[in-house]
Amino acid sequence: MRIEVIMERCEGHGICAELAPDAYSLDHEGYVVFAHDGGEVPPSAQAAAAAGARACPVAALLVREA
Repeated sequence: MRIEVIMERCEGHGICAELAPDAYSLDHEGYVVFAHDGGEVPPSAQAAAAAGARACPVAALLVREA
């Protein structure tokens, strides 16, 4: 699975980082930063990363199945 971040949509709500701190963090301006290189999510973090993406109120995170 891969996560695509659409920065133009991110409003810095931080719900993704709250639900999945191993997958998402916030930068110094409060916008999402994805923790895994290239958007590829390791199996151990997939459930949390998907939950964080679904919780985004502005749909800034898209889940792509590999």
